[in-house]
Amino acid sequence: MNPSAAQLGPPAPEPAEGQPEPARRERKKRQTRDALILAALKLFEVKGYEHTAVREITDAVDVSERTFFRYFASKEDLAVSFIRDRTALFLRALAARPPAEDPLTAVRNAYHDSLAESAPDSAENMATYLSVVRLIESTPALLAANLRYLHDHDYEIVGILARREGVDPATDRRPRLLAAMFGTIAFLASQEWRDKGCPGPEVLAAAFDAYADQMTAALAGHWS
Repeated sequence: MNPSAAQLGPPAPEPAEGQPEPARRERKKRQTRDALILAALKLFEVKGYEHTAVREITDAVDVSERTFFRYFASKEDLAVSFIRDRTALFLRALAARPPAEDPLTAVRNAYHDSLAESAPDSAENMATYLSVVRLIESTPALLAANLRYLHDHDYEIVGILARREGVDPATDRRPRLLAAMFGTIAFLASQEWRDKGCPGPEVLAAAFDAYADQMTAALAGHWS
């Protein structure tokens, strides 16, 4: 499946009449960043991630390698940038959940909200979305980088959960425990989703819920 020309992030706005120069520069930066990601995905699919050089990505976009490194620290950083964007969506969604929701319900609903926001709304966007996820899930180096990034940013989830519940994460283990469990459930759901051939995002959400539903049963009592 070839990645489409659909943008991975929020679409850059069309230039308005008399648009300030800083806004035009930001739009151009976003367009260049998206073009680099899409060119990389096409090359990764054809040549493989390990056999694609940064120079080939920049040649495809007709920019310099210096320009590439203004946006990404490495080829790995480019691929995992998709996960960074999705993590940011989840954190915003979690912070916005109603205070009346218990922590686990808030996490589950935030996952659904962020998945719905990041999920494509067209066939072309779906092609790009699935291409990125398949790449990360099927490339050991990227899967390791993804897990490392999520581990390194657990503290952000911990902070939001602690503030929601009015507890001190330095002395209360529950925010850290739930954040760790969220990461594990999300990974297992994604793995199962990939094993099924990466169907629509609603199947990923259902897998996440299925694992979350089994959490209590797996931790308490015998399984028979």
